[in-house]
Amino acid sequence: MSATRPIRILHVLGGMNRAGAETWLMHVLRNIDRDRFHMDFLVHETNRGDYDDEIESLGSRVLVCAGPSNPLAYGSNFLRILREHGPYDVVHSHVHHYSGFVLRLARSAGVRTRIAHSHSDTANLDSQSSLCRRLYLWTGRRWISRNASWKVAASNQAAACLFGAEWPSDPSTSVVHCGLAFDSFEAPVDCASVRRELGFAPDDFVIGHVGRFSPVKNHDLLLRIHAEALRLRPESRLLLVGEGLLDQAIRRTATSLGIADRIRFTGARSDVARLMMGAMDAFVMPSLYEGLGLAAVEAQAAGLPTVLSDQIPPEVNTVPGLVRFVSLNDRAASWASIVLEHAGQIRMRQIDALACVNQSHFNIHRSVRDLCQLYS
Repeated sequence: MSATRPIRILHVLGGMNRAGAETWLMHVLRNIDRDRFHMDFLVHETNRGDYDDEIESLGSRVLVCAGPSNPLAYGSNFLRILREHGPYDVVHSHVHHYSGFVLRLARSAGVRTRIAHSHSDTANLDSQSSLCRRLYLWTGRRWISRNASWKVAASNQAAACLFGAEWPSDPSTSVVHCGLAFDSFEAPVDCASVRRELGFAPDDFVIGHVGRFSPVKNHDLLLRIHAEALRLRPESRLLLVGEGLLDQAIRRTATSLGIADRIRFTGARSDVARLMMGAMDAFVMPSLYEGLGLAAVEAQAAGLPTVLSDQIPPEVNTVPGLVRFVSLNDRAASWASIVLEHAGQIRMRQIDALACVNQSHFNIHRSVRDLCQLYS
């Protein structure tokens, strides 16, 4: 590698849309020294991603390698991309078990540093897999073990899921928390204006959630929690920020529960900090599993009372007293009571909560520093 050119990194993901790992990588791209490190993104989706325009404006490329379900075609396309757009010094794969195949290809192409990154804890889901899928999962883990120079995870649970329970004894495996830049949480927000824009009254109690509309986010339970909260506090409202394949199914469930007129759907938004600080009174995340749950960190930066499922890694708890964990085995009525009770007990200034988050391991500069050490 020439001493005059930057270290070239190829990130591999499904697509660069507004989701946890993708948003984190955008924070990295904005804050990394782009004279020393050049980042490109290989994606599996053919449609343009939410972040593609910004990626290209920052001098990076989005390269499409479609067809991961066809390994022969995918492998050929992947190696062609490495030849045409490389050489790359690092291939950093974020596609969970499929990273085994990606890094095997990268090793065959002579890429010197190959990183497998686990962003999810899918252990419970994996345990219910068919025999065929279990073979795929076993092969993916085996190929990661053989082909990864480094193994990285967003949390302890995410590490154990993909790299095994003995990961702490492996010197090539580490946890790198996904840091963010929280500048947007420092800007003043006109709460009355934000609430008017969203159709909320000044005295409405707004339960917020940020996440893609997919099964893992457990919107069904979230809607039932809101229905129970309405019984206890009729001025309750639900603010859903995100989009996804389950959009229409979630709307139908809301209608069947008779709460559709007490819910505001915003779609994907780039002003999450403004919505959190300007409209939400509490943040609820009843996910079936998470690798980490970055939206919960953002909620704490906004100073929101935060109620999370017990399947979310405890590392996400950054601001003392602001987070409550609740079992997914508890009924929706219990969840609703806890949300309302917790919100009523919190007396913390947003500026103090933000200071805690900025001093935590979720600070973007710590995250970038850890990555640069791996890349170098």
